[in-house]
Amino acid sequence: MNAVLNSALPIFALILTGFICGHFGVFDRTATDNLNRFAVYLALPSLMFVAMSKITPDQVQQFGFVGAFCGGFAVTFAVGFAISRVRGRRVANAAIEGLDAGYSNVGFMGIPMCLLVFGPESAPASIIATLFTACVLFLFAVVVVEIDLQKGGSFWTSGAKVVSSLLRSPLLIAPVAGLCIGLSGLKVPGPFESFTTLLGGAASPAALVCIGLFLAQERVVSHDAASIGILVALKLILQPAVTALLAFYVFSMPPLWSHSAVLLSALPIGSGPFTIAKLYELEAGVTSGAILASHVFAVLTVSLLVAWLS
Repeated sequence: MNAVLNSALPIFALILTGFICGHFGVFDRTATDNLNRFAVYLALPSLMFVAMSKITPDQVQQFGFVGAFCGGFAVTFAVGFAISRVRGRRVANAAIEGLDAGYSNVGFMGIPMCLLVFGPESAPASIIATLFTACVLFLFAVVVVEIDLQKGGSFWTSGAKVVSSLLRSPLLIAPVAGLCIGLSGLKVPGPFESFTTLLGGAASPAALVCIGLFLAQERVVSHDAASIGILVALKLILQPAVTALLAFYVFSMPPLWSHSAVLLSALPIGSGPFTIAKLYELEAGVTSGAILASHVFAVLTVSLLVAWLS
């Protein structure tokens, strides 16, 4: 119980704070966008850079962690996609719902959660999970949507834009730069390390408050309770179960990495699927509802998981 009170509840309290501020208009959409940009372009990249600049070769070689975490979201994506197709959704919409099922909120919620529950040593695991979620799962879903929706040469044009956007993203550039420094054995200059450490300290509260603001201000929610329920169950139950099976019984890794893999896989749905749905003008109501519901139910499921892992 102390682990839940000391680790999980502060996380959800920050999200609730953002939700209350968004609901009562303390922050409007413009303020939310600006806070989000601060987190994405300054705070989170700084946190990632500092953590990865201190990484060691043995941490990079945790292939078991990659296998367990990626295996968890791959299986869940496939199941969500298959269920959606069986229920009559077109391929593009099924890809969005598959992404809903497997897309953990690792960037905005996973990094601060792991830092609080497992300490600074877990930072590389949460950052590696963020990179694979954003650069593998997200990109794969975009490719599937593009294949279904392509018209003429739009597939290659859109694909090039997606890859170009990823390569220019500070959430990719910062950890890769930190990784290069960490593996090279170079030391970050003291003043610059202090600068990035101070800036990175704002990442967790800014990112978590942004989640609450998004949930309060996004009003597009479907009344398809069955679809929302299926996606939430896949995300909060199936994915961590598959990841735990792989982390504890299939792959070999230190306990810190196996526990981090399970916790990161158990997080609620991030905003990535909603972003794709809106970008391609697909049905976003189910995704928005699933994001909201998964964060509500994750208060219970993640708290129980934290108590067990701790």
